[in-house]
Amino acid sequence: MKHGTMSAICRVLVVTLMMLSFQTARAGMIGTGQAADTQRASVMSVIDRADVSQQLQSMGLEPQVAKDRVAAMTDEEVRSLSGKLDTLPAGGMSDWWIGAIVIAVIAVAVWGAYGWKR
Repeated sequence: MKHGTMSAICRVLVVTLMMLSFQTARAGMIGTGQAADTQRASVMSVIDRADVSQQLQSMGLEPQVAKDRVAAMTDEEVRSLSGKLDTLPAGGMSDWWIGAIVIAVIAVAVWGAYGWKR
């Protein structure tokens, strides 16, 4: 009885595994045109964001006009713009604030170490 039950369970598992679809990952080279299309799509997705569209409109530029301009760019221009977008700080804090905070902390530390002891 025990052997028959185990055998039936094994057969069900084998059939179930055979019916599942397994996908394999494939790696390969992509052409420069395909890479440029991917970068162009990433720039377009940034323009599609609500906060970016709102900022563009506040500057007097319609988002559709910005999309048309990106569509008219050369692959090199899109690559450059995409690289600049990738290096921007996340969270909207600009670099000079970080520098100002670091300088303020150092100034307070130096003043605290030397100024308060006298």
